[in-house]
Amino acid sequence: MKENELPVQGTQHWVLQDALRLFVWEKYQGSPQGKPVLVLAHGSATAGRESFDLKVPGRPEYSLMDFLAKQGFDVFAPDMRGFGSSTKPEGHITTEQAASDLHAVVDFICQLRGVPQVQLLAWSWGTQYGGQFVMAHPDKVARYAAYAQMHAESPDLKARRERLATFQRAPYIRITEQGWKLRFNSLTPAEVNDPLVMDAFAKAAALVELKSPTGPQVDLLTRQPLIDATKITVPTMLIHGQYDDVADLEGLLPFFTALPHPDKQYTVVPEGGHMLHLQKGYARFQRAVADWFVIR
Repeated sequence: MKENELPVQGTQHWVLQDALRLFVWEKYQGSPQGKPVLVLAHGSATAGRESFDLKVPGRPEYSLMDFLAKQGFDVFAPDMRGFGSSTKPEGHITTEQAASDLHAVVDFICQLRGVPQVQLLAWSWGTQYGGQFVMAHPDKVARYAAYAQMHAESPDLKARRERLATFQRAPYIRITEQGWKLRFNSLTPAEVNDPLVMDAFAKAAALVELKSPTGPQVDLLTRQPLIDATKITVPTMLIHGQYDDVADLEGLLPFFTALPHPDKQYTVVPEGGHMLHLQKGYARFQRAVADWFVIR
């Protein structure tokens, strides 16, 4: 049987970091050996597996990890501290701690697969700790994609500011299934959402994220900018949905212009918002990502 006819396999790993256990979910088709390695960095609400390997009844195509595995990548989705199956420390977590966790995961993966570098896709808050990691360790990242990156004047961040005191008071909060569905709707018309996908995501998130860290929100609302475009020196793509409520051309074009590497790309995908990879434009997003991380 040809490799592209084999089922996609999933394997879990654990990485020790600062006396914490970090969960890492891996997917590949056939054998992982000799494949380009791609790491997916989650955002500020949900961890890696439910973000990028969502199981929607009757709609397997929504799993970004499965799609990328079928394109020939060895794909990893870690949970940073405070998220998913990883250790949930007391107190607020910081963007710098998440960047340190990502560094530990990348070092683990490089040793596991015998590679000097990985490729990195970071989503939402992941663009902040992922961006910090790329700034500090450009030698460990071959190509980078910042998906749905926020900026200080992002519309949704402005709306969150009234909740800052709540985020500062409690290091974790509980989000209901209905609360998880709200992320699909901000600035995004109903016709780009599939209720079946929204329901699957909300159920998965509520099951895994029994409490959600607020540290990322505190950082996003009080410490922008957390990253410096001039210090991201690897090939970089900025990509977001047409209706994204934290990423927009006006706010991100200065950042894109300041990126020093000549190999850079800015992509806006129609029919999607901040949850683009789980909305109507998901297939175009998947293709754009795969095309950026060229298998050389």
